[in-house]
Amino acid sequence: MAEKIATREAYGNALAELGDKYNFVVLDADLSAATKTSTFKKKFPKRHFNCGIAEGNMMSVAAGLAAAGKIPFASTFAMFAAGRAFEQIRNSIGYPGLNVKIGATHAGITVGEDGATHQCNEDLALMRTIPGMTVINPADAVEARAAVEAAIIHHGPVYLRFGRYAVPVINDKSTYRFELGKGVDMRDGKDVTIIATGIMVDMALTAAELLKAEGVEARVINIHTIKPLDKELVLDAARKTGAIVTAEEHSVIGGLGSAVAEAVTAGVPVPVVRVGVEDCYGCSGAVPALLEKFGLTPANIVAKAKIAMAMKK
Repeated sequence: MAEKIATREAYGNALAELGDKYNFVVLDADLSAATKTSTFKKKFPKRHFNCGIAEGNMMSVAAGLAAAGKIPFASTFAMFAAGRAFEQIRNSIGYPGLNVKIGATHAGITVGEDGATHQCNEDLALMRTIPGMTVINPADAVEARAAVEAAIIHHGPVYLRFGRYAVPVINDKSTYRFELGKGVDMRDGKDVTIIATGIMVDMALTAAELLKAEGVEARVINIHTIKPLDKELVLDAARKTGAIVTAEEHSVIGGLGSAVAEAVTAGVPVPVVRVGVEDCYGCSGAVPALLEKFGLTPANIVAKAKIAMAMKK
């Protein structure tokens, strides 16, 4: 049984660990216990700033710090970062291309009982539209830690998406290497490709095993960087397998599925079938029940893979 860790936990631990190596500061909107930036605060109290429940102002403060040469991490729930503070991110961070890192936690359906108002399934779409914004959605704790360091090293605005729910650790810390804008081949296959991001990568691997039992060889690709998308890898998969399924804990509109479909349509047109939250709001409930309700399961990935394969020319 794989160890399970929430990526928000990994985010907090990474900030605290990397604070010795890099000179960055952390801002939070009165949610440090939930976003786990409190771990950094305990170790570096003079480098942590609570901006209160004023997310737009926090993003503007982060912009000012970046303009003064600092590397700020601005942290809050994804709904409040991408949603409430969109204008400040667009105009004060994105437009001048400032070196701000946005740590957005509690993304997606797996916020669970907090319900539709807090289940942000639109953030990847919103952040993708901002010119020059790098958008990262790690699959597990190992990838989350690596993504934080990559964001520090990268000069420019970065949106990092983290979750509340503990998910399996699928990468080996000793061997894993993270590269911005480069997808990771997790499994080879010739019949269909499953391109997944975030918590859906583990489910994609499970789906591939289920398909194998039926004689289907599925390639699995982890796309941790939604923008810039690894178009070369996506088009290679399109050419070699002729059918693609995308899987994300996000709306089917504007996220990974849209990014992959855009690339495939322009490069190597093949069927692209999407697994994600359909055009609807979430609802309150236990996470396993919500994942089942919204079709974020290995079984649904298998079903969609069969649809995609049937659409091959």
